Formats: sequence, C-alpha cells, structure tokens
Amino acid sequence: MSAIRIAPSLLAADFSYLAGSVASVAQEADWLHLDIMDGRFVPNITMGPMVVEAVRHKTDLPLDVHMMIVEPERYVEAFRLAGADSLTVHYEACPHLERVVSQIHESGALAGVAINPATPVDMLQDVLEELDLVLVMSVNPGFGGQSFWPRSLEKVRRLKDLRGDRDRPLIQVDGGINQKTAGLMKQAGAEVLVAGTAIFKAEDPGTAIRELRQA
Repeated sequence: MSAIRIAPSLLAADFSYLAGSVASVAQEADWLHLDIMDGRFVPNITMGPMVVEAVRHKTDLPLDVHMMIVEPERYVEAFRLAGADSLTVHYEACPHLERVVSQIHESGALAGVAINPATPVDMLQDVLEELDLVLVMSVNPGFGGQSFWPRSLEKVRRLKDLRGDRDRPLIQVDGGINQKTAGLMKQAGAEVLVAGTAIFKAEDPGTAIRELRQA
C-alpha cells in the first residue's frame, strides 16, 4: 500500500498568526489544504486569492485549494496565479464539469473534483480519467469540526474500484479525520487525508500529524 499523504486544513488554524500556523506543520505535512468558501455554495465565507498568495510566500509545500464556490471557473486563474498547485471544484457546482477540469489543467494546476456526502461516486465515472484527484467529503462542506460520516468509507472503496489499476486520480478525504478515522480511511483506499481540528487544535501540530500517520 502506498504511503499516506497528510494535508493540514488551514481552516482550523489560528488566523491571527497564520504564518506561525503554517510553520507549525511545515516539517511534517505533505500538502497544505486551503478551503475557499463563498457564502453561497456553502454558508461560510473564508479566504480568497490574497490569503493563498500570503501562504505561498511562507512555504514551499504544495497548496491544495478546495473551491467550495459557485462558478469556480471565474476564479481558476486568480487562484493559480496566487500559488495554488492543485484546484478542486465541486461536482455539484459545475454543470459543465469537463470544461472546468480542462481549464484547470490549462492553467498548469492539478485538477480535482469534490463530491458532497449525498452525491454518488459513480457520477464521476465519465471524467475520472481526466482527474488528478477526487475529494470525498466525509462531512457536509462549510464548517470545520464536524463528525465523520461513516458511509464515506464505502464511497472510497467504490472510487478505488472505479479507478481500477491506475494510480490516478488520487483519493482524498476531508471531514472528521482523526486518529480513529484515519486508519479506517487508509484501509478503504484513501491516499490523501485532510485534517484540520485534529492537527491545529492539538498541543503540538507536528506531533499530531505523525500520530495520524501511525494511526
């Protein structure tokens, strides 16, 4: 089995000292995950390209930008220019999904698609070969600190079956990831774990990342 990647979610970080939050995970994290919320697709409003650019200046880690917004195609170039290495849009927000995926690739970023808990994995079957990653939401998007949705384990297994013997798209999971659920997701086939509260609310975020790997 491949090594797991850990992507701390800055949504749970201390925004009064964002540079310190980034530094606290820089030695242990594989990616940094940035949740972009617009107050329309999800209730909250979080960050925009300026914050992504500020984080980019503080780390060489890949920046994994999760666009929980309507009309994400309007902002692909802005987030790419700000320093995003991968851009993930929501299936539910993109009536012309293949076009948006192509736009992301043309920008030079890796392209991901996220699906909400109520969206079947099979809805991505026709675009799966064009994706670099699929993000399975194991909570409803929009808020940090939610409880893990157990049925997402079966969605990860199904996604792994659909992918077959290919190594792409990577299978990413976000929501309720902690020492208890990390091992379950790894066994189901997840390859990238996004964790916010379990890392940034811990006494030592670096140690928390190591404990997730061990779990």
